[in-house]
Amino acid sequence: MPTSLIRILTWNIHKGIGGVDRRYDLNRIISTIHHYDPDIAFLQEVDDGVPRSRFDCQVDLLSAALHFRHQLFQTNVRLKQGGYGNAILSRFPFQANWNISLKVRLKKNRRAIVGKLLVPFADGERTLIVGNTHLGLAGYERKQQLRMLLDADPLRQAHHDTPVVLGGDMNDVYHSLDSRLSRSGFLATNRNAKTYPAFMPVRGLDRLYYRGAIELDHAFVGHLELARQASDHLPVIADIRLK
Repeated sequence: MPTSLIRILTWNIHKGIGGVDRRYDLNRIISTIHHYDPDIAFLQEVDDGVPRSRFDCQVDLLSAALHFRHQLFQTNVRLKQGGYGNAILSRFPFQANWNISLKVRLKKNRRAIVGKLLVPFADGERTLIVGNTHLGLAGYERKQQLRMLLDADPLRQAHHDTPVVLGGDMNDVYHSLDSRLSRSGFLATNRNAKTYPAFMPVRGLDRLYYRGAIELDHAFVGHLELARQASDHLPVIADIRLK
C-alpha cells in the first residue's frame, strides 16, 4: 500500500542573496519554500555566521519560519567568519545521519549529508534514505565525488528495495552522471529540467534521483517569480510515494 504523496524540494538558495539584485533577503527564500510546501527540503549554499548574511544561522531561521521540526546541516566551506554548506529540513524524524566527505585533491571542499528518515506507512513506518549534495565544477571532479557518495556506507549497504532519494546542485550540465546513477538503480525525476540562471534558465544543474520502492507521481521546476528573485537557481520539486 503506497503512502500518500511526499513532496521533496531541492534548491541552491545562494545564501539568500538574489541572483539579479544581489540583495540579501531570506524572507524571499522562506516565502518560496512555503509556497511549494515540501515535506523534505534539500538546500545548498546555506550560510551560518557569515557577515554577508547578517551572521544569521540560516538553517535555524528557515526551520523555525517553515515549521520543520527536524533538520541536518553541514558546513562545506569555512570562511574567515562562518561558513556555508548543505541542509536537509524534514517533517519526518531522522533515525540516523552521516556527513560524507567528497573532497577531491586541489579542489574546494565538498560534502554530502545523508539521513535515514522514518515515514508513516499504513499501520507502521518505513525507512526513507535521503542525500543532499553540491558537486564540483569540473567533470572529473564530479565523477569522483559521485563514486565516493555511492560507495559510502549508507548507500552501499542499503537494500536495493530501500527507498532512496538523492539530489542537490549537481553542476552536471551535460547529464554525464546519469549513466553512473542508472547503473546504481537511480532514475531522474525530470532529466531536462532547466534551473540556472534563475532569471532565464538554460542549464539543468539541480536534480533529484530516486531508486527502490518509490513511485514518482510528478516533478517540476518552480518558476514562481519570487523564486527567480530570491536566488540564482530555481528549485526542483518532486512528489513521490513509497510502495
